[in-house]
Parts: sequence; C-alpha cells; structure tokens
Amino acid sequence: MGIFFDLFSPLFKYVRTWTAIGLLCLVVVTWSITAQAASRIDPQLEQQVLQILREHPEAIIESVQAYQQQQQQKTKQAQQAFLQDLKANPQTVIGESPTTGSTQSKTVLIEFSDFQCPYCAEAHKTLKQLLAKYPDKVRFVYKNLPLTSIHAEALPAATAAWAAYQQGKFWEYHDALFTNQKQLGEALYLDIAKKLKLDLDKFKRDLTLATPAITKDIQLADKLAVSGTPFFVINSPTVSGVVQLADIESILTGAK
Repeated sequence: MGIFFDLFSPLFKYVRTWTAIGLLCLVVVTWSITAQAASRIDPQLEQQVLQILREHPEAIIESVQAYQQQQQQKTKQAQQAFLQDLKANPQTVIGESPTTGSTQSKTVLIEFSDFQCPYCAEAHKTLKQLLAKYPDKVRFVYKNLPLTSIHAEALPAATAAWAAYQQGKFWEYHDALFTNQKQLGEALYLDIAKKLKLDLDKFKRDLTLATPAITKDIQLADKLAVSGTPFFVINSPTVSGVVQLADIESILTGAK
C-alpha cells in the first residue's frame, strides 16, 4: 500500500504500449501523406525509409519501449510529488475542493468521483457511515472525475454540484445527486436547488463558471494516471498512497 498506484501498473503499461504504437503509426502515416501531398520528399527516399522499417521492425518496438519508459517515469514523478505535497502541505493538494470532516485531522482522504458512476454511489453510502462514525479522525476531500465517454450526465451533475458549492451547499447537493442517481438531468438539478433553497439566479449563473475548477480536477487525475472511479488516495500517520474502500475504516481506527 505504500507503493503508489502499483495496483494499476499492468493496466497502464498495456494501455500506454498500444497508445505509443498508435502514435508512432500515426506519425508515419501523417508524414507519408503530407510528403506526398506537398511533393517535398523524394518518393524513392520514402520507399527506402518504409523498406527499412519493414526489415527492422525491432526499431519500432524499441521506440515504443523508450516512449513507454519516459511516460512511466513522468507519471511516477508526478505521483511522488503529489504524495510529498499531501504530506508536507495538504492544502496545496486540497486547493478549493469541497471538504468535510475534521480540519485538524492528520488523515486526509481524497476521492476522485463521478456522480453518474454506480460504484461511486455505492461507495458514497459507505463513506457517509464512516464519516459519521469517525468525524474527528479524517478530512475528506472530493475531486471531480466525470467519465464523460460513458456517462453523459457526469459533467452536468458535477457542474450543478459546483454551483451549489458556491452557496455553501455542496455536500447536501452531493448527497442528493447520489441518492437520485437514476434521475440525473436538468429537471433534477433545478429541483434539488429549489429544495435546498438556493438562490436560483445565482445558481444558474454559477453553472456557467464551473468549467475551470472541474477541468483542474480532471487534469490532476490525468497527471496521476487515474483511469476509473471511485479512486481513493489517503495520507495518514501510518499509510500514504492509494487505498481501497474496504481498508479505510481500519486506517481510521488507527489514526490519531
């Protein structure tokens, strides 16, 4: 557990390998098309280059491996820097993200979450119980990671929650979104805002201002190679790194 993101290394390695191959093929194809269109490269030279690649495919593999190693090193450095910041100055990592729990606790739990993710909805129930049981032992931080490719309402829901946050009602809105996850949509977002007695004019204006904050969370997740939700990172006196939901209570029990 002390090794950051090792659980996901095989998956990332596989994904990045094929990404690198795709990028390399794209470069070769783009170079070829551009060269032909512009007539700037001798067709004979182009054929010679392609022939060399056919005769020495190991050159492509070596290039992919070098690219993969570079990307892994960058990710590892980003993860280490993230954990160092979380230990030395948690507020730099928390930023302006919504938090709940004890501001004095040495244990900080960060979740990357998606309001339309069914696994996040299940995790939400467990987290509520844990936070109620250990209110003085953890500071919980919410970061957005809307998986827009598979969840059409993830980003609109995150936007609405951010707008509610501007009126001090993030956690109430957050809970309502997960409770009514199957009804996500404009009608629900407005209905929750009304029930929480939000200033509706301000709420609607703030919907247009949420993008920078949500994008910042997404960029952080991308930098750390977070690919799915819910995803938890914890820093406590005993544990620092990725944590499974099932392990959080035992960590909180030992927290001081």
